[in-house]
Amino acid sequence: MKPQVLVVDDEKTIADGLRLTLESEGFAVRTAAGVREALAAFAQCGPHAAIVDLMLPDGDGLALTRELRRRDPGLQVIVITAYGSVRKAMEATKGAGAFYVLEKPFDPDELLGLLRNALDHRKLLTENANLKRRLLEQVADSEILGQAPGIRRVLETVAAVADADANVLIVGESGTGKELIANALHEQSRRRGGPWVKINCAALPKDLIESELFGHTKGAFTGATTDKVGLLEEADGGSLLLDEITEMPVDLQTKLLRVLEERVVRRLGGARPMPVDFRLISSTNRSPEDALREGRLRQDLFFRINTVSIEVPPLRDRREDIPVLVRAFLERYRARHDRPIEGIEPEAYRRLLAYAWPGNVRELQHAVERAVLVARGRMITLTDLPEPLQRADGEQAAGGAVAPAEVPSGSLEEIERASIIKALEATRWNKQAAAVRLGLRRPTLYSKMRKHGIPQRLDAGR
Repeated sequence: MKPQVLVVDDEKTIADGLRLTLESEGFAVRTAAGVREALAAFAQCGPHAAIVDLMLPDGDGLALTRELRRRDPGLQVIVITAYGSVRKAMEATKGAGAFYVLEKPFDPDELLGLLRNALDHRKLLTENANLKRRLLEQVADSEILGQAPGIRRVLETVAAVADADANVLIVGESGTGKELIANALHEQSRRRGGPWVKINCAALPKDLIESELFGHTKGAFTGATTDKVGLLEEADGGSLLLDEITEMPVDLQTKLLRVLEERVVRRLGGARPMPVDFRLISSTNRSPEDALREGRLRQDLFFRINTVSIEVPPLRDRREDIPVLVRAFLERYRARHDRPIEGIEPEAYRRLLAYAWPGNVRELQHAVERAVLVARGRMITLTDLPEPLQRADGEQAAGGAVAPAEVPSGSLEEIERASIIKALEATRWNKQAAAVRLGLRRPTLYSKMRKHGIPQRLDAGR
C-alpha cells in the first residue's frame, strides 16, 4: 500500500510539482489549495503525512496543522514557508506539532528525505502505541481484581509466600482465577527470570502424562523415536504448575513424590538421574479432603505439595467485586475490539449483579466480552447478554441467583460512585492503589472521580 501524502498549497505550480515528484517516488498524493479543501481531502483519503504551506488564502497553515493533528495525532506534517521566521518555525514545531519547517525554495531531495523520516517516525509511534496497548492488555489479563475480604486475603498470602520456595496448593472452583494466582506467585518470586512451565493434568491422556512430565529416551516405548526432555527438567531453575493435580494417575503421584524428595528425575527408559530445581505450584477444583477420601490424591503427596494452601473464593462469595470486574472487563473489551460501547443499561446491569455465576469470574468475563461484540448500540442491553442471564428473575432463582435484596441498589452511576469511594476509603485515598483495586488506570480513575463529584483528597470530602 502506497503511503498517502496530502499537499496543501495555493500555488498550483508548486502543488503540481510536488505531486509529480512524490508520485514518481512511489507516494499516493492528494492536493488542496486551501484549508477547506484540505479538510475535505483529509476526510476522504486519511493521509499518513501532509505538506502544508504556512500562508493559505482561507486560513492559517499553523491552525490547519493543529486541526489535522487533532483529527489524527499520528499525522506527520511538514510546514513549508516563503517567509523565514525563527518564531514561526518554533511555533509550528512546538505549538502546532509540525514535524519540520522547511523554507522555500527547497531542494526536492531534502523534502523527500524529510518526508521519509516523518513516515518512519509515524511508523515508530504506531509500533510503540501497539506495543503499549498489548502490554496493557497483558497486564490487564494478568491482574487479580477485587476488593472483597476473601480475595484480599488471597493477595496477602501471595505477597507473603511468593518469594519463598515453599510448595503451594491453590484450591478453587473452575473459573475462579487459580491460574492468575499461580502466575502472580511465579512473577513475584526470585525465580521469575527462570522457566514458567504449566501442565494440565486433566487435559492429557493418562498414557501420555508420564512421558510429558518425565521425558523419555529413544526406544523407551513404541513410537519413542528420539530423546524427549520432560516438563520437570524444563522447569529447572523456575516454577512448575501442575493444574488439576487430583486428576494425575495415582501411580504417577508416587513417582512425583520421589522427585520432590530426591530432586532428581529419570527419563522413561533412562538410567541416569538428572538433577532438577523447581518450585512446585499445584491447583485443583476439587476439595482436597474429598480427593483424599476418594483415593484420587495420595496423602503423602498431599502433605508434600500443601506447604502453603490458598483457597480462591467463588464469585458468589465475593459479590461486591462484580461491579469492579464488570467495569474492568467492559473497559478491556471495548478497547480490544474497538467497539463504541459507552455503558450498560440498568436492567442488564442488574442481571449481571444478580446472576449466580456458576462459572465464576471466567463466565462473567466471557459474558461481558460477548455483550461488547454483539451490542448494536452504544449501550449494552439485556438482549446482548447470554441467554441464561436473559431469563426472568423467577427462573434464575432456581439456578441459584441471589435474592433481590442482596443486589446492590441504585442506578449504575450510583453503584459505580459507591464502589470508587469504597476503594478509596480502603486504600486511605491512595489513588494508585484504589485504581488497581478497581481494575482501572489511574487517569481513568481521576476522570470518574470528576464525573461523580468525588473529591481528590480525603480532607476535601469532610
